[in-house]
Order: sequence, then structure tokens, then C-alpha cells
Amino acid sequence: MADNAAPGARLAATWARLSPLPGGTWIFSRVLGRMVPYTDTIGAHVRELRPGYARITLRDRRRVRNHLHSIHAVALTNLGEMTSGLAMLGALPPGVRSIVTQLSTEYLKKARGTLVAECTATVGEVSGDREQQVTAEVRDAEGDIVSRTTATWLLGRKA
Repeated sequence: MADNAAPGARLAATWARLSPLPGGTWIFSRVLGRMVPYTDTIGAHVRELRPGYARITLRDRRRVRNHLHSIHAVALTNLGEMTSGLAMLGALPPGVRSIVTQLSTEYLKKARGTLVAECTATVGEVSGDREQQVTAEVRDAEGDIVSRTTATWLLGRKA
């Protein structure tokens, strides 16, 4: 990819190539885990990805549970950060650099069962350094929000 390409262009190209294949979204999720190893620790599955939008699921299993038999707070934060990050990367225009400078999660309900995280991000004109907040919501099978993760990104033009 060219240096002036949109930051999410490589991910979008990989998604476009893999997602239509049988098992392609699972393969994409594993490729993403190789690119961002910590993200892979929860074993989440990217279900939908388009510019400025991501939807990811997380199965409830022992590996991500806490002592209360619900999904661990850090696993919820990881899921929220992953979802908001994919949405944000897909929304960034060419020539813009970005980095997360703050991350916060609200825990609203014990998380049990398969979870669905969603995030929509929009980015306007970036002429100089500025902050942008992006929020991912994580819902349980009943549709209740179990957590909400907000990432603050510092955006700027590439030199």
C-alpha cells in the first residue's frame, strides 16, 4: 500500500478478499490476530466490516470468564477497543495518522452468553492534530448493553 493510502486500506482489502469465502470471516479474524496479537487473546470473530463500521462477536467460554462466571471486564474492554479500532481505521481518510490516547469502559450488566459489539465511526476533515472519540457498545443475546467502551484517538496529518 502507498504511504498516502487510507490507514484501513490494507484491512479493507484483506476483508474483501477473505469474507466471501466459506469460513472467510473466521480466517480474517485469525489474520487480524496475527497482525495485532493482543487482540487475538479473546478469540473474537469479525462478522461485518465496512468503512466506519465494525460488528464483532465473542463466545462465552472459560477462557474469557472471571470468578463470577461472567465475561471478564478486561475481555469486554478488549472487545470494545477492537471493535472501535476497526471502525475508526476504516473511517480514516488517506494521509491521516492516528493513535489511541485514552480508553474507558462502562460496565452496565454482567456479561454472559454470546456477545455482539458494534461501532460506527465518522471522521471529518483532519487539517491538524485533533482528538476524536469513538464508542463501541457490547450487547448480550437479549439485546441489553453490557458494556460501552470509548476510545479517544489523536488524529493528525502525516508529515
